[in-house]
Amino acid sequence: MNRLGNIIYYVQDVAKTIAFFEKAFGLVKSFIDPSGQYGQLETGGTALGFASFELAKMNLPKSFGAVSKKELPGCEIAFISKDVHRALSLAVKAGAELIASPEEKPWGQTVAYVRDFNGILIEIASEMSMEGIPSGECQDCSCH
Repeated sequence: MNRLGNIIYYVQDVAKTIAFFEKAFGLVKSFIDPSGQYGQLETGGTALGFASFELAKMNLPKSFGAVSKKELPGCEIAFISKDVHRALSLAVKAGAELIASPEEKPWGQTVAYVRDFNGILIEIASEMSMEGIPSGECQDCSCH
């Protein structure tokens, strides 16, 4: 069976992106390679990595669509926090753009959204709580 090892976003400036995620979300840099083309953050079992556009061009024979601030991307990074409001405040103070204020979802999770200077969409959410929901199914939603 396969195992998810890394999530990698292609960005203009690897070091600047790593520094932003350290400041905004309290993550710890694992490394930035000597060429500055790739770096990773400690996030638990799956590493969050950032690779330069130049590296993307070398690795991908066809062109790729870079994340931009013109529109929200079709994917996100999701961080789980014990205090969504505090985590959101820290991210915005570090320069993240507020996309959606915290909102409690029908499945018992509080969710907020920001994006970084690259345009990467980031969810800040509480643990999902299925407490009090019969059979593990949400009420008034279609998430299961």
